[in-house]
Amino acid sequence: MKILFAATPVAGHLNPLLAIARMVLARGDEAVVATATYLRPAVEASGARFLPFDPGADLDLTRIEDVLPERASLPPGPEQLRYNFERLFLDPMPAQAETLRRIIATDRPDIVVVDDLFFGTTPLFLDRARPRPPIVACSITIMVADRPDGAPSMIGLPPARDAATRETYAAMAAGAEAVFGAPVRAYADAKLAGMGLPPLPCSVLHSRHLMADAFLQTTVPAFEYDFGSLAGHVRFVGALPPPPPQRDAARPDWWGELDGSKKVVLVTQGTVANVDLGELVEPTLAALAGRDDLLVLVTTGRRPIENVRGPIPKNARLAEFLDFAALLPKVDVLVTNGGYGTVQLALRAGVPIVAAGRTEDKAEVGARVAWSGVGLEIPAQRPGAADLRAAVERILSEPSYGARARAIGADMAAIDTPAAILGILDDLVAKARAA
Repeated sequence: MKILFAATPVAGHLNPLLAIARMVLARGDEAVVATATYLRPAVEASGARFLPFDPGADLDLTRIEDVLPERASLPPGPEQLRYNFERLFLDPMPAQAETLRRIIATDRPDIVVVDDLFFGTTPLFLDRARPRPPIVACSITIMVADRPDGAPSMIGLPPARDAATRETYAAMAAGAEAVFGAPVRAYADAKLAGMGLPPLPCSVLHSRHLMADAFLQTTVPAFEYDFGSLAGHVRFVGALPPPPPQRDAARPDWWGELDGSKKVVLVTQGTVANVDLGELVEPTLAALAGRDDLLVLVTTGRRPIENVRGPIPKNARLAEFLDFAALLPKVDVLVTNGGYGTVQLALRAGVPIVAAGRTEDKAEVGARVAWSGVGLEIPAQRPGAADLRAAVERILSEPSYGARARAIGADMAAIDTPAAILGILDDLVAKARAA
């Protein structure tokens, strides 16, 4: 088969697709990846063929403060979420769709796989006049679907346990629809109308799984809420494997200290929300500075180490990049701002988690960390050192968090993720060829 992958130009969106690309390449299929030009090295390192987005979609989101200049002035919440969503995902939609149509016409792929926030597929779903290959969406975040308790998405609300909470959630859902759901849907529909297409048949967020021919949720049910009956094409496929280490990436000279003689705490703000390392990295270093029994590892997500301000404690070890596949089995606690991919990799290794972050989807990820019992959530964008110290100490002293993380890791190991994903792709292609 020839598989076309198309990714929103963010490492956290591209990496899951590259994991699948490596699966298809390993069995002899052809993989073509369309994304922004600045990500070409990562694509080609996977063995896939790179194709650039058309102008208008070819964005370098490592410079997110330049691409979205107003973002920093908006506090976490509905207004920032709406701004991010419209600029990052809906504004590039026409150019993304044209990229897909061009590649489909020239390369004739058998199937298309996208991250679930790549809206360039939406015009293809709605354009009934032109044929298209099957389209699979792969989640890069939590499951977004109607909840039985009526809670709105992206706020970070745990499942309701009583009628009073359900009433509160209903009121919050009405407010979220007014400030986010309805305006964003109107914005998307206006974009579609400008392309001569009909409006969305459902909410913008729900369209990501409802419109795809198959939807891959990259976790296990134990980490997700009970949504009742999901559509049959929604499949939990376990955790995707981490990217392989770069061939020229040497391990840091302190790697030999990870010999089990001290507990290891890893702190990261991921590869996007790491402009200000004072949000989580610096307060975690301060929180654990006096612990001679701990090693505190920091990865800056390829930002310069010099971006970490203040004195570096004696128990801290810093690197711009760390090989998570090799590192996570040596880690006792992960401190994260709630990046979904990082959390899934930690659970795959059975590592308990402290999650602290409120932007993008991070409140939802943190809420699931706490609800599933794999760790603790600190509901703050800039948690204090005292709260971080208490959370890490609690996880280290209470075995239940590690036991629960290992149980979910065992659920993930029980799924043959490559076989599950390749089977879904093969079935869709076979049906399309038979049609």
